[in-house]
Amino acid sequence: MIALGIEGTAWSLSAAVVDENDVIAIEGRPYVPKEGGIHPREASQHHSEHIGEILSIIFSKVDPADIDVVAFSQGPGLGPCLRVVATAARAIALKLRKPLVGVNHCLAHLEVGRWKTDARNPVTLYVSGGNSQVIARRGNYYRVFGETLDIGIGNALDKLARHMGLKHPGGPKIEELARSGERYYELPYVVKGMDFSFSGMVTAAQRLYDEGVPMQDVAFSFQETAFAMLTEVTERALAYLDLNEVLLVGGVGANQRLQEMLRIMCEDRNAEFYAPPKQLMGDNGAMIAYLGLLMYKHGYETPIEESAVKPDFRIEEVEIRWD
Repeated sequence: MIALGIEGTAWSLSAAVVDENDVIAIEGRPYVPKEGGIHPREASQHHSEHIGEILSIIFSKVDPADIDVVAFSQGPGLGPCLRVVATAARAIALKLRKPLVGVNHCLAHLEVGRWKTDARNPVTLYVSGGNSQVIARRGNYYRVFGETLDIGIGNALDKLARHMGLKHPGGPKIEELARSGERYYELPYVVKGMDFSFSGMVTAAQRLYDEGVPMQDVAFSFQETAFAMLTEVTERALAYLDLNEVLLVGGVGANQRLQEMLRIMCEDRNAEFYAPPKQLMGDNGAMIAYLGLLMYKHGYETPIEESAVKPDFRIEEVEIRWD
């Protein structure tokens, strides 16, 4: 059984075909703004212009007749971008007369991480542009035990990068700068139980840069503070839930320093640390395809009339019918 998955919740447009064991084909065309952050209307226009192109490439590698299910990111995300993806998925499903499955983007990150690692029942740290959450399964649902109170860590990194004159995406550029940082400057450290906040830290880091602190040191200080916060709440969730696995997913999860800090914490607690391959960390069609396949095998199907996008779709809303 194979599935086609289409992802386009924000700036990353991607399509992929997977079977139960591996990725068969994947293609993407990310939207990169000329300046500033992501502009939803421009991003959706980009997706509209390029989705036919990437689907044509996918179908040149995989016979459309072989596809068993069509999956798409139903939310959360930017409404204009989600609608482009949903429209394409509906059209393909109707044309091929195949079942349609709308999936939760956050859950797709988590399940592709479990698929490509040995993690079975982890505390998951999900870190991306719009989301930063500590998640674990309880019964037939995933629960969010902690999350950002304002902006996601990815957005925080992007805001700081833009302030220092760096183009989107800012996270990898901040990571590169931080490697040569030499001095740590104290920044606001905001953890409230298992929740956390980044906006005050961004403002303070921007102020440091404006005062003449080298951008390498600003980047280093920001990463060390933000990632220490994320590591602390993940460790607290491990202790509270009495679990012994940590899974790191989401685009920011590709950051080597964050992985290192979590790995050290896990070693201290005799816990296992897992992260999927880098190419499956950021938003991608393969994770949508895999979750769509998994859900379809366990009785899920989305009727066309119920396939409206859900920009505020929460992971807790999805019943988990698989182990």
